[in-house]
Amino acid sequence: MNTPVAPEAVTAAGDRVAEVSRNTAETRITVKINLDGTGKSKLSTGIGFFDHMLDQIARHGLIDLDIDCQGDLHIDGHHTVEDVGITFGQAVAKAIGDKKGIRRYGHAYVPLDEALSRVVVDFSGRPGLDMHVPFTSGMVGAFDTQLTYEFFQGFVNHALVTLHIDNLKGVNAHHQCETVFKAFGRTLRAALERDPRSAGVIPSTKGSL
Repeated sequence: MNTPVAPEAVTAAGDRVAEVSRNTAETRITVKINLDGTGKSKLSTGIGFFDHMLDQIARHGLIDLDIDCQGDLHIDGHHTVEDVGITFGQAVAKAIGDKKGIRRYGHAYVPLDEALSRVVVDFSGRPGLDMHVPFTSGMVGAFDTQLTYEFFQGFVNHALVTLHIDNLKGVNAHHQCETVFKAFGRTLRAALERDPRSAGVIPSTKGSL
């Protein structure tokens, strides 16, 4: 995790809508989200396959997502991918607010041809990531598959969620990665959905998350 050169600017407006900016010596990022959107996205990270994966989150999570990132890609994609994860996590945390009325938990299994992945999330207020994805290739296009972990670690640390990711089957690394991101989007949709039976209630015996 990198220390910002300048304080991060965080603003929010409306219900479950947020905008977060993160500016460091390595990346300049703005993320805008609407958790109750229709799956529209506008994505520019400089890494084509990463944009494709972020689009899966938007489409399958029904989250409107606008991400603009200018990163030090002349070095590699690490700072870009990690910092987008951080900023996306901050935006989700900001948009969700006190978590009243959400379902809190979500899970999804998603197949793509020979690949199958399972993702489970708990908006617990406690960051934790357990990820097992045995990628069969180190690169998909210009995307280093090792950075998948860095993206989700950044998200977890700042959205304050417990996240379990398992690729159960897969031969093609593109398929492995895509099933993970699609399942993550579906999982977010399930967890963040408003539960009409728990309207105005924080889903925890502690009374806070």
